[in-house]
Amino acid sequence: MTLPALALFLQDATPDSSASPLTSLPPAVHSSAILEMLHNSGPTAITVLALLLLCSILSWSVMLSKWASFKRADRQNARFLRAFRKSTRLSEISAVAEQFRPSPLVAVFNEINDEYQRQSGGRGTPPNPAAMERAALIASSECLTRMEKRMTWLATIAQVAPFIGLFGTVMGVIDAFHGLGTAGAATLRAVAPGISEALITTAAGLFVAIPALIAYNQFTARIQIFAARTDDFCRELMNSMEEIPVRAPAPAPRAISPEPPTEVDRGLYK
Repeated sequence: MTLPALALFLQDATPDSSASPLTSLPPAVHSSAILEMLHNSGPTAITVLALLLLCSILSWSVMLSKWASFKRADRQNARFLRAFRKSTRLSEISAVAEQFRPSPLVAVFNEINDEYQRQSGGRGTPPNPAAMERAALIASSECLTRMEKRMTWLATIAQVAPFIGLFGTVMGVIDAFHGLGTAGAATLRAVAPGISEALITTAAGLFVAIPALIAYNQFTARIQIFAARTDDFCRELMNSMEEIPVRAPAPAPRAISPEPPTEVDRGLYK
């Protein structure tokens, strides 16, 4: 065989070093490997993964419900503010306020309006604005408390899920090294499958915790925005009530009854 032919033969027989063995594997091999590791996982890893699955279902249910309720509250807030600024009488706003019930501004308006009706009967400026401000603060606090309901579940899952996954990883590594000591074969091929199965729980914990943490931060920011809008609406409503002119009803004229005749008068008329 000539030298050029030998060189061509060696070039064809040498594998391409630029191609990684991982990249040469099709995607189905990776997915089947993950499924195989899940199938071969021990009871501890299966329990941890099941617990993380429950946490994920709970967190996503809270996230979807909060997203829908906040979106509905935003839409009703905008509609109620347009109706409030177009109207010139509180009675008109009170009549249509129930149409915007998901809006937290409606509860604040109803509380302030009820206090205003108790104080002045719907006429003139309120005699005790401080009491109306306290009523507005109570209503705003109640609305924000309802918005923050079940938010603690997101915070708890975001903080606990990585530690649950880490617990499964630690237990899996312990089992892998225990099996390695029992087998007596100190090779990477013997310990790698057990460690890779154990690391699945850590990945699952992060997969559950990261969306819950992002949603908690986003929802907390939106609740702060709702609180600021509620405070601004309270000030706007109080200013509009203080600008109402005093329309106190004029006192009705009293009929003057004739005085009874005195003794002198009786003597004059005799």
